[in-house]
Order: sequence, then structure tokens, then C-alpha cells
Amino acid sequence: MNLRKWFFLFWSTAVVGGVVSAVVGTIMQVVDPDFGILGLKATGFNLMTMALVGLLFGVFSQMGFFSYLTLNYIALGVLRKGYLWNALQAYTSLFALGGVGYMLFQNRGELGNGWIFWALPLALLLAAWGVAYIKAKQTNHTAFVPTMFLLIVVTLLEAWQALQSNVSAMTFMVIPMFVCNAYQILWLHRLLRKEQTTGSASSSNAKPVA
Repeated sequence: MNLRKWFFLFWSTAVVGGVVSAVVGTIMQVVDPDFGILGLKATGFNLMTMALVGLLFGVFSQMGFFSYLTLNYIALGVLRKGYLWNALQAYTSLFALGGVGYMLFQNRGELGNGWIFWALPLALLLAAWGVAYIKAKQTNHTAFVPTMFLLIVVTLLEAWQALQSNVSAMTFMVIPMFVCNAYQILWLHRLLRKEQTTGSASSSNAKPVA
């Protein structure tokens, strides 16, 4: 991963966050006119504000993504057995889903919602499963569990503040964070593959030194 590829991933992730946040926020504003700073009276202003917030979501998502890559590198070095690290990630992912479901169930009175405690974990699990399946098909089966961990645990940690707020805040933050994380994990192997291909081509074209 060179600086040029990192720069591309950084700005493209920020743009993805801005676009997704603007779309999600606009839909929520139509459904709930009170959502936003001034409601439907300032749709254009709200759209710009939500897009700018989405750019920050994208940057924050990339911080979480590279933190996970660092954690993954350290854990593999410490445990030395890939299957042990995968087992720990799988357990942590299930624990995180159960934990956030329990927390939302306990706060269902304050949230004013009787279904979010099971809808959010279920939706996150199904969406993460779908992205992990695509990642495994594009790379190899060992990428399935790490992708699930990233899209479940890291996304929940990044959106933790919104999870303690209300359903609108959860929706507005969790969806862009998830999409940004999914975008990064699905692009990572493409960027690394291009770098490896370029490196192999350069090696094959290089003349031997006499």
C-alpha cells in the first residue's frame, strides 16, 4: 500500500460517506419532517450539512479500518495461529450483536421503540454476512470471519455514541459507517493486487545484473 493508493482510499471513502449520509438523511427527512436542523424548510441547507457530516463519517471510518488492520497484524503475530484469531473474532462478533441488542432492549422505553433492539442486530448481521460472502468469493474463505468482525464490531464501536441516542441518530450514523467499512474492505484486495501485479511485471522486465 503506497501513498498514492492510500490517498485514493482516503478521499474515496470520505466521498462515499458524504453521498450515503446525504441520501439516508434526505430519506429520513421525508419520512420525518422534524429530522434535520430546520426540517423541510431548509432542505438544501440540511442536505449540505448532512453531506459534510458524512465526509467526517468517512474519515472516522477509515481510522477504524486502519486500526483494525493494525490489530489484525499484532494479533496474528501474538497468537501465531490464524484459526485462533478467527475464532476469537467470530465469538466477539456474536457477543457484540447480543450485547448491543440487550442494551437497546434495556433502553427501549427511552428510545420509544419496541423493535429496534432486534432489528438493528439482525440487519447488521445479514448485511455483514452478504459483504463477507462477496469478499470471500473475491479472495479466499479465510477472509470471511475478519470481514464479519470489521463490519459488526468495528462499525458498532464507531457508531457507539449514536447507539445511546435515538433511532434516527442510529440510522443516520450506522448505515454510512457500515457502507464505508464495506467499501474499504472490498477495495483493499484490489489495491494490493494491483500493487503485486505491478511489482511482478517490473521484476520480470528487469534485466539481470552481470
